[in-house]
Amino acid sequence: MNKVMNPKELLAGVSLIPESAPFNEEQRSWLNGFFAGMTGLEEVARSQTGAQNFTAGTNSDAIAEVENEEEFPWHDDSLLIDERMELAQNKPYKRKLMAAMAQLDCGSCGYLCQTYSEAIANGEESNLTLCTPGGKETAKMVKKLVKLESESGGINSTAPTQTASPAAESTGYTRKNPFPAKLIKSEKLTGDQSAKDVRHVEIDLSGSDLTYDVGDALGLFPTNCPELVEEIINHCDVGNEEEKSSAIQRLLTRDLAQVTDELVELYAAGLTDDLDRERFNTLTMDEDQLDELDVLDYLQIFDNYRPSVTSLIESLPELNPRLYSIASSLKAHPDQVHLTVGKVTYQKKDRLRKGVASTFLAERVQAGSELRVFVQKSHGFTVPTDESAPMIMVGPGTGIAPFIAFLQERAARKSTGKNWLFFGDQKSATDFLYQQELSDYQEQGFLHRIDTAFSRDQEQKIYVQDRMRENAAELYKWLESGARFFVCGDAGRMAKDVDKALHEVIKTEGKMSDEEAKAYVKRLKENGKYSRDVY
Repeated sequence: MNKVMNPKELLAGVSLIPESAPFNEEQRSWLNGFFAGMTGLEEVARSQTGAQNFTAGTNSDAIAEVENEEEFPWHDDSLLIDERMELAQNKPYKRKLMAAMAQLDCGSCGYLCQTYSEAIANGEESNLTLCTPGGKETAKMVKKLVKLESESGGINSTAPTQTASPAAESTGYTRKNPFPAKLIKSEKLTGDQSAKDVRHVEIDLSGSDLTYDVGDALGLFPTNCPELVEEIINHCDVGNEEEKSSAIQRLLTRDLAQVTDELVELYAAGLTDDLDRERFNTLTMDEDQLDELDVLDYLQIFDNYRPSVTSLIESLPELNPRLYSIASSLKAHPDQVHLTVGKVTYQKKDRLRKGVASTFLAERVQAGSELRVFVQKSHGFTVPTDESAPMIMVGPGTGIAPFIAFLQERAARKSTGKNWLFFGDQKSATDFLYQQELSDYQEQGFLHRIDTAFSRDQEQKIYVQDRMRENAAELYKWLESGARFFVCGDAGRMAKDVDKALHEVIKTEGKMSDEEAKAYVKRLKENGKYSRDVY
């Protein structure tokens, strides 16, 4: 006699989320439960006379219903933000917020583009600047949308906090509860004559129970340059030494890179000089110029006014953590995590500007110093579970980081799949990152092919996408044999150029039309065979 299963038992065997979807098991379980309730599957289950009818007839129909419930035409990172916003102009508030995001689903915000937008709309996330790849244009658009919604009465500031998204939920050490790790070392990878300063950073995770998969990112909370903080303090009204010391400590963890609306409001209320008021009005009307200023720039423009240091601090948000692609495998380096970090410095307005996290790791912390860190899970960007599957990795500059981890992982697992790396930088003599380690993997048979593109070694610049085109026939052959294609690096230029080259290779070698090549690439993505870690 067949057992009649109750609705909970029936639902336990139903998966509404495709296996190719970029979620881990915890996220998949949460989403299955969410969609089951949303689509009324429990009611469907109660109406069935047996489990066989339910699983055979309802499962596939329910999946199709969920997957086709809503389309997001703006969810395309090749579109400009104005194009995305136009596609979402008649959509609800939360969908307009989604269209403002970078559309990369990179996870740098701790969510996906859709779930971050919904978290803002629901009131569970107040930080509007977490979309790092979207940069200032995304932050500006999100703030504009939030302001319009608030003015229309759509935002209820007393609304209860919603349940956190699955991407934000975890246990142990997290973004909200980072682990106090210790720096092992930060050593220079680039040569003395290089135009760059790229560091190999090793961090001790002992005692944390933190684990990560290759392809994940490490979140790091940096602190500001003390010299910059001192200069800002000098433009404020500070009381006694105790107050100054406390203010310095607080400013070390505040975002000093952007002029906030709150800072502008502070100066609007405090400026009394007629010339300053005129200058303030002109500057406030020029958003492009305002976007070019950091906090110190702004304070220097209105040097006649000294805000209290407390009010200044309250007008500035906390520093967001920086995310770095992990450059190690726990199988090769237990209790450690490695990073590849390019130090950022540049001159602007007669002042040396410093990348907060990169100079923090390169200059301001010593071996044994404490670093607040957490692991940010990736969304499908990792080595294939099929040990025999080939991999093609495109990672110029510091984009090589996750692929060092991939090679360490595959070597530790003795994977039989072939590995092909495209790496590029400026000069081979000074910028060939991890050259010895890559050479060792070639000798050991884990790196089957490497094609390099050093742009400054010859008169005509050569990039990784050029090497892809030069090896189009072999590249297409690997794709046809089931190779996974990975890209890591700059989203604004390199990743787009690589994507364009990939389409061209497929079109030419597969003798396809533009539309056929586009459909081929789309299938690669849907099948988890084309993954990007871009920023």
